[in-house]
Amino acid sequence: MTPQQPLSYVHPSPNSPWGTYLMQVDRVVPYLGHLARWVETLKRPKRALIVDVPIELDNGSVAHFEGYRVQHNLSRGPGKGGVRFHPDVTLEEVMALSAWMSVKNAAVNLPYGGAKGGIRVDPKLLSIKELERMTRRYTSEIGIIIGPQQDIPAPDVNTNPQIMAWMMDTYSMNTGTTATGVVTGKPIHLGGSLGRVKATGRGVFVTGREAARRINLELEGARVAVQGFGNVGAAAAELFGQAGSRIVAAQDHTGTIHNELGFDMADLIAHVKATGGVGGFKGGDAIDGESFWDLPCDILIPAALEGQITAERARRLKARLVLEGANGPTVPSADDILAERGILVMPDVICNAGGVTVSYFEWVQDFSSFFWTEDEINLRLDKIMIGALRKIWDTADRHQITLRTATFAVACERILTAREERGLYP
Repeated sequence: MTPQQPLSYVHPSPNSPWGTYLMQVDRVVPYLGHLARWVETLKRPKRALIVDVPIELDNGSVAHFEGYRVQHNLSRGPGKGGVRFHPDVTLEEVMALSAWMSVKNAAVNLPYGGAKGGIRVDPKLLSIKELERMTRRYTSEIGIIIGPQQDIPAPDVNTNPQIMAWMMDTYSMNTGTTATGVVTGKPIHLGGSLGRVKATGRGVFVTGREAARRINLELEGARVAVQGFGNVGAAAAELFGQAGSRIVAAQDHTGTIHNELGFDMADLIAHVKATGGVGGFKGGDAIDGESFWDLPCDILIPAALEGQITAERARRLKARLVLEGANGPTVPSADDILAERGILVMPDVICNAGGVTVSYFEWVQDFSSFFWTEDEINLRLDKIMIGALRKIWDTADRHQITLRTATFAVACERILTAREERGLYP
């Protein structure tokens, strides 16, 4: 008799985040050997918590927000993954993001499982005090499943070191001890790590540099287009600029800009800090948002939200290399088209793993109360990212598969080996 599947897992849309993840898992099954008997473990989150987050607004009224914390898999260690505040957050999206965190952490061999959290809210509509009250209430609600050895949240979309400080303080007040290791991405003076803010963008650059060498693409003079100009996209763009590349296009929620000669990165970053986005930047021409996908470039960095590279857009791309700074930016049908067209895709689960790697460093430093220099952080990050990528590339070459399937093969083997060796209890 086949057990009844929970409603959340039944027939998701193929291009939804969870549907995309399930298709990625199905593609890796032929490379799992005897571990394939455990594959259903990967298709079912271990734990999903939905919480009501009521707060009193500044005007005295009460507002309710829906929050989530999903722990996808804990076989290799405590859960690890960010918290996002966004009006489009759903349980299915958080499930997929938590699953990708399981794969990402295993791909770089960090001693973590995968988790993710979020609140369905537009934080721009809240005052600072309202944002603090919402963050603290959410932390209290999910406090029953998080902890330094249980599940460690971190910043994600629309969350930052201040949000992490409130989360850490709330958890600490509720447990009666200062627990700096309960979150990562904290302010430096509260146990945060040097190098954390730019770590994800640095990981995108490091993996991109290694990929460029493999396909004989010179970074000097290479044209780079970046979608999403927050911490990830801006940091990656800055590093590519320092390597001699030209950042010729940028897109975010404020607009799309283009300059074939390349932007002055110092001016662009200053403009984004002052205005909140790339829109209105005088050093480039404003163009239609959809035209972004038609621009000739050598390297494309999607660093915004999931599902951006559709099959239709994949047919139009004029890049040689795609570096996935965002989680799940390419749908499976687009993946196939890019592979057929000979466009190399560096998948999110390795490409943007720099952030969680330095989060791991922060967690370790918090436990030891001994902190490293930024140079030490960057050297350790580069070594881990390059070592992980080499194993993934060897797997891809051996099986003649894409880097995404190879990354899943490496990661899922590690996850399911842990599952098999731990056994089932009771």
